[in-house]
Amino acid sequence: MGSFVFKLPDIGEGVVEGEVVQWHVSVGDSVSEDDPIVDVMTDKATVTIPSPVSGIISSLSGDVGDMIAVGSSLMEIDSEGEGAGPEAEDTEEQEPVSDPDPPKAPEPAPAPKALEPVHSEIQTQIGRVLASPAVRKRARENDVDLSNVRGSGPAGRIRHADLDAFIAAGGAVSGAPPMAYSLKRTEVTQVKVVGLRRKISEQMSLSKSRIPHFSYFEEVDITELESLRQILNSTRDEIQPKLTYLPFIMIALAKIMPDHPECNAHFDDEAGVVNRNAAVNLGIATQTDRGLYVPVVKHVESMDIWKTASEMQRVSGSARDGSASLDELTGSTFTITSLGREGGLGATPIINHPEVAILGVHKAREMPVARNGAIVIRRIMNLSSAFDHRVVDGADGASLIQHLKRMLENPALIFM
Repeated sequence: MGSFVFKLPDIGEGVVEGEVVQWHVSVGDSVSEDDPIVDVMTDKATVTIPSPVSGIISSLSGDVGDMIAVGSSLMEIDSEGEGAGPEAEDTEEQEPVSDPDPPKAPEPAPAPKALEPVHSEIQTQIGRVLASPAVRKRARENDVDLSNVRGSGPAGRIRHADLDAFIAAGGAVSGAPPMAYSLKRTEVTQVKVVGLRRKISEQMSLSKSRIPHFSYFEEVDITELESLRQILNSTRDEIQPKLTYLPFIMIALAKIMPDHPECNAHFDDEAGVVNRNAAVNLGIATQTDRGLYVPVVKHVESMDIWKTASEMQRVSGSARDGSASLDELTGSTFTITSLGREGGLGATPIINHPEVAILGVHKAREMPVARNGAIVIRRIMNLSSAFDHRVVDGADGASLIQHLKRMLENPALIFM
């Protein structure tokens, strides 16, 4: 058996280092070739790195959140081969040894109890349980909170069998004491800000510190739009996606952006240049198990309602299951954020730097409205928006939202 030194490989053009986001193994674990061992995040993507050999993990380099340079030691594996592997060949030349000392008795292996603290540390550091996208999908379908499920995989990773056992037990947490409402909770859990959450934090800080936001709110009567949506959904064919409100909003924005070019732009504040875009590439803020992503539907100005809906579903789905490419996550010129059923009445969305505007879409609800001297029930949706006041004047931002309001309240205009 030899010691295999595995170094962080070159995982992308121009990448010189990566952040350790999640270890899938710990010291003492047995691994097989191609087993996932660590998730590393670069400026371009998060990559799961597999084990190059089979063996036992003897050491790991770096905690969650640490930056590892490409070419630096990532871990050592006691492999089953005779040599130390190709990665170990470039160590310093050994001095010749004369008479070897008598062999020593092997030291006892580390006690396996060290595995449990690693599990707890990883869970508190990354703020989520370890499970594959397929397991998470099944958990959502069965309304199961994975934080209540005990995982039997490496580092506490939850497997399908663990989920099956939890559901079969009626969804009860094994060994959980009865709830005592009189007990005071004093625990404090530290969650290290790493990976995507760190990127989000940096991006939000950049946006709020460098962009002077102003917000604008409006309510829109979408009663006619809802009727049109119902008709289109009832007459669509099998290959056409079910329409939500977002494709209508996206098509409307693409149609009116030529009249509001200052809002479909990027501001390079260091160069003092505003780049107004002819293409309408709409970022769709999407919540995933790993945090907030903004996949992009590109060239909405060239699409019909069905193509827009299909492409929105495709890129959002890729973001949720972790298969989105770098191209699908970059290049937006304007961003839409929507919380769906939990959209509330209003918000102050943060602009996606270097864009200059963002639109927040809130839940639709039936409300009493005065029309022609009578109280009638209409379907109302609120819109929240934010603009970069350095390059978008208040009147210009308001003009965009009022133009969008006219389109949505008279949906035939969207298609004219």
